[in-house]
Amino acid sequence: MNLLPKSSREFGSVDYWEKFFQQRGKKAFEWYGTYLELCGVLHKYIKPREKVLVIGCGNSELSEQLYDVGYKDIVNIDISEVVLDKGTLDAILTDEEEKTLQQVDRMLAEVGRVLQVGGRYLCISLAQAHILKKAVGHFSREGWMVRVHQVASSQDQVLEAEPRFPLPVFAFIMTKFRPTPGSALQIFELCAQEQGKPTRLESAERLAEAVRERQQYAWLCSQLRRKAGLGSVSLDLCDGDTGEPRYTLHVVDSPTVKPSRDNHFAIFIIPQGRETEWLFGMEEGRKQLAASAGFRRLVTVALHRGQQYEGMDSIQAELSARVMELAPAGMPAQQQVPFLSVGGDIGVRTVQHQDRSPLSGDYVIEDVQGDDRRYFRRLIFLSSRNVVQSEARLLKEASHRAQKKRKKDRKKQRPADTAEHLPAAPGQSIDKSYLCCEHHKAMIAGLALLRNPELLLETPLALLVVGLGGGSLPLFVHDHFPKSCIDAVEIDPSMLEVATQWFGFSQSDRMKVHIADGLDYISSLAGGGEARPRYDVIMFDVDSKDPTLGMSCPPAAFVDQPFLQKVKSILAPDGVFILNLVCRDMGLKDSVLAGLKAVFPLLYVRRIEDEVNEILFCQLHPEQKLALPELLEMAQALERVLRKPGRGWDDTYILSDMLKTVKIV
Repeated sequence: MNLLPKSSREFGSVDYWEKFFQQRGKKAFEWYGTYLELCGVLHKYIKPREKVLVIGCGNSELSEQLYDVGYKDIVNIDISEVVLDKGTLDAILTDEEEKTLQQVDRMLAEVGRVLQVGGRYLCISLAQAHILKKAVGHFSREGWMVRVHQVASSQDQVLEAEPRFPLPVFAFIMTKFRPTPGSALQIFELCAQEQGKPTRLESAERLAEAVRERQQYAWLCSQLRRKAGLGSVSLDLCDGDTGEPRYTLHVVDSPTVKPSRDNHFAIFIIPQGRETEWLFGMEEGRKQLAASAGFRRLVTVALHRGQQYEGMDSIQAELSARVMELAPAGMPAQQQVPFLSVGGDIGVRTVQHQDRSPLSGDYVIEDVQGDDRRYFRRLIFLSSRNVVQSEARLLKEASHRAQKKRKKDRKKQRPADTAEHLPAAPGQSIDKSYLCCEHHKAMIAGLALLRNPELLLETPLALLVVGLGGGSLPLFVHDHFPKSCIDAVEIDPSMLEVATQWFGFSQSDRMKVHIADGLDYISSLAGGGEARPRYDVIMFDVDSKDPTLGMSCPPAAFVDQPFLQKVKSILAPDGVFILNLVCRDMGLKDSVLAGLKAVFPLLYVRRIEDEVNEILFCQLHPEQKLALPELLEMAQALERVLRKPGRGWDDTYILSDMLKTVKIV
């Protein structure tokens, strides 16, 4: 039997409600929740000694149950002879036509008339946008305090495959204040949980936005309960006091996992500092993680920098109730949900420095612990908080100091994100022999295209690097190729300070940094006529500040054909132009490759595994082409030279491996 109205207008129809209760019979109908579900809110705001007027009581047992627990002065009214239900305002305010609004104004005016000063109007509602706007607007103009309180669902209702409503139920608590002539004070509050502390909001608009966020979250949870495979689903859980994001959750379903009693649902806590790794930071990686974990649904949880976490147990206690709202349909109500992690640890993240650049925005310098217990320093732009802008490995002695300090902090039960800075001077703790970024390793391997690798250590090598970041790439070339002379171009002066202070970078007679726009710098060089320099190697490793494009590296202007012609004019005839390309728009990427090919006839592409990055090696003459075996042989020769004693080469990676998957476009 379908008792629900066909349209919102029927809510306000006396005929509809008469018919409704005739079909329903004597059985009570608790439209917005039973007494047990609402009693927490009702007892919080109504005292047993107070007089209570129930507007729209329906055949609900609410008034009877309130009477049974000690509320003895209750008056019920309704528009139907058989009586109505909670949600009267929702039922009357079915549209925003003038006639309807006038009717609602009369009702709310009567509420104000019969309430004494200090009295409260409690309205149980779904808080649709037009209803919230009307109720909040009316009472705030009258000088009343406005609070919206979300009614918490019971655990059984959370796990229902078909919940009573896909939207949450709210209680409007409007407290009548004595009118104060000339006062413009308006009070808006939101209470998200029955026992939660109310949050004061600055305006009615912000209150409406906060309610809408909770409605969207509830709708998402209802969809997740009904079916799996909704695609990429992510959400932030924020600190209730500050509103700052505290956890980022990704919901991953594995339809190929066969259901069993114990594999419905699990939570995976990503150790701090590892949220940028492919397995945790990319959708395909999370799918692989979920499949290997063997659960129908896995929720990954990333911990935000700037937040304090006591440990795995406290995180589990904090998240347990909230993540159950994301559980799949069919999971038993008393099912224990496992919390998983890597090594059972929440990881280590120490924020060493935080600042703001006028060009790049807010950024942090942080030290994180890797798989092998070594520590790594990272530069993160907070506009892209899951992208590592620059990274360097700390020396072993610095890592050992950090580990000892961490053990000491554990004994003192110090939160994981509040460790003090490493005692060494920031720049002196960097292992300059090691390249952390895979795309940097591939770019260095591209030097094998210069032929005669043995001569690279004996003859001058002129390089132009556009994009400094932490300085790891130009510094590596400087330290390992003693005849190299490097011009590094960086548009943001703050990054030179970061590289120098935190990543061990320094200038010398062979390493000069030019604070300039790379476009302007190269254009100026290209306009120098016969006197213009000729570089053996030009490297672009520069990010775009425009997040709306499908290409985040380099900015689009750097691959325009007129500008590429300028790059060509300052490249030595047998030189190599190396470009880090990060492009998710396939059509745009094809266009970029075609433009490069038009200027540089010889084009190699090396895709970085488990990343979006592709390294492009561009040369001027097709006759420079090397077959893959020749290219690998050249890389091995270069590697042999660099492995000679005293070169400081880290032998944990092999240059030729960086070129095994190179393809010619």
